[in-house]
Amino acid sequence: MEKNGRIKDYGFGRMTIDGQTYQSDVIIYPDRVDVSWWRKEGHLLLPEDLPMLETNSPKILVVGQGKFGLMKISAAFIQSLKRLEIDLRAAKSDEAVKIYNSIWETGERNVIGAFHLTC
Repeated sequence: MEKNGRIKDYGFGRMTIDGQTYQSDVIIYPDRVDVSWWRKEGHLLLPEDLPMLETNSPKILVVGQGKFGLMKISAAFIQSLKRLEIDLRAAKSDEAVKIYNSIWETGERNVIGAFHLTC
């Protein structure tokens, strides 16, 4: 994904990253996209929903909370990020795309994006 790593387009239920369009929630790593992201409780982000953060702690985690921001972030998840010293940037998915792309443009590559693509 390093060819440029940017999100080219986002709309309800779809996201295009480096020419590939995805229609399910995604986790964007610096070198790949994971399309098998499911949460234990669909619209609540819990620590166990992103277990890789324990071993692959990024400097920054960008979370797209859905087109309308309906995916909430649990207090336990926020606490786990604080413990791991991960900077959380969360917003509705439209805004989170802008945040992710602006971070990528600075040259920062120690960032992971987790995007809920629908509601």
